[in-house]
Amino acid sequence: MFITVSGQKGGVAKTCTSIHLATYWSLKGLKVCVVDADRNRSALAYASRGSLPFKIVPVEAAAKATRSADVVITDGQASTDEEELKHLAFGSDLVILPTAPTARSVELTVEMASLLKKLNVEHSVLLVKVDFRQKRCAQEAREALKKFDLKVLQGDIPLLSAFDKAESQGAAVIKAVDDRGRADPRRMTGWSAYCSIAQQIQCQILKNSSDSNNLIAMTA
Repeated sequence: MFITVSGQKGGVAKTCTSIHLATYWSLKGLKVCVVDADRNRSALAYASRGSLPFKIVPVEAAAKATRSADVVITDGQASTDEEELKHLAFGSDLVILPTAPTARSVELTVEMASLLKKLNVEHSVLLVKVDFRQKRCAQEAREALKKFDLKVLQGDIPLLSAFDKAESQGAAVIKAVDDRGRADPRRMTGWSAYCSIAQQIQCQILKNSSDSNNLIAMTA
């Protein structure tokens, strides 16, 4: 599977999404490689703080590093440049567009989705940083996206301090601990949300893939 996580602006959990999808498939026994194509090298910085169960490489080393991988996830650069997006999305089975439930984030996602449609690239929107105390905002964002005929993955990635703790520790949220070394009580909420998203992505790629037998074997 080749997946690209992209967006038009920073701060929409692109790297967080890449890391957690990679962790899910790694724990399923697949060989996963994350390609850091962000100029800020956010994924590499994340990994440097701890120990993740998969390889992260800069985009310059991608050709060799991804040869034996079952799953390749590209953590893309936030950009509005059509040519740059074309290079990032080329060859991807699916482009994931993390989107916060704000008007501006939704507008930018609609713009990027229009470029992906023009390039004939499969894509889906993922709602992230959803405050459960403001579920109405998330629902309104979901409805707005669907009005533009965009595929929106079911379920939201919640806004949790556990994700910030995990990033500072260089780990997936399932291993997030507080300053006293105790497991964060909300860690499983965040982890379960990404597990559900990963499963939906598998199903969507399988549905669109002509090589279904190979994907079935990989995702079983």
